[in-house]
Amino acid sequence: MRLVVFGWGNEARGDDGLGPLMLARIAAAGWSGVTTVEDYQLQIEHALDIEGADCALFVDAGRDTPAPFSFHAVAPRRDMTHTTHALAPEAVLDVYAQVKGRAPPPAFALCLRGERFELGEGLSREGAQRLEAAWAFVQGLMAERSIEAWERAAFLPPSPTAFTRLDDSAETRPAPHPASPREDAGRGEERRRAPLSPQSGERQGEGPG
Repeated sequence: MRLVVFGWGNEARGDDGLGPLMLARIAAAGWSGVTTVEDYQLQIEHALDIEGADCALFVDAGRDTPAPFSFHAVAPRRDMTHTTHALAPEAVLDVYAQVKGRAPPPAFALCLRGERFELGEGLSREGAQRLEAAWAFVQGLMAERSIEAWERAAFLPPSPTAFTRLDDSAETRPAPHPASPREDAGRGEERRRAPLSPQSGERQGEGPG
């Protein structure tokens, strides 16, 4: 399964660096068929990084994410922020569908719960522990890299009203989320892209073809 992994955030803002830190581990692991894409934020041009992949994985940190992390499938969704430089994974998938005129490949989001996001702060103790928990989870995903297996592994975060903050020692994985089907090639690489023009679907500074 050819996989593109997006990791974004700012390591100078405490736990906001959890996304890039996880992405660095994935890139260093050297799994075949895995491409990693790092940035400070998701942008419309990242839609073209999905092209040719069988699956996309979005990795980020969140304040309100259930601890230690959440993992679930994501689908295209129209977002009014398409004209800005900061998008949600669902919006990037929607841009892909608009530009390419077809559905994007299956996609999943891994969001790690962060505690501190102030400029100049380092990774929190809780953030460091959750990074380790999420890394163990990612290694399990990569050991059985198929859409069907990932859908079996996916779970939805509990509703905000049901969420209670837990001590790190008591953090548990939410209940599994049901499944459905799919499948491996290539060599890993890291890349960044030139901006994409929302009107033409071409990269700025590039001619057609």
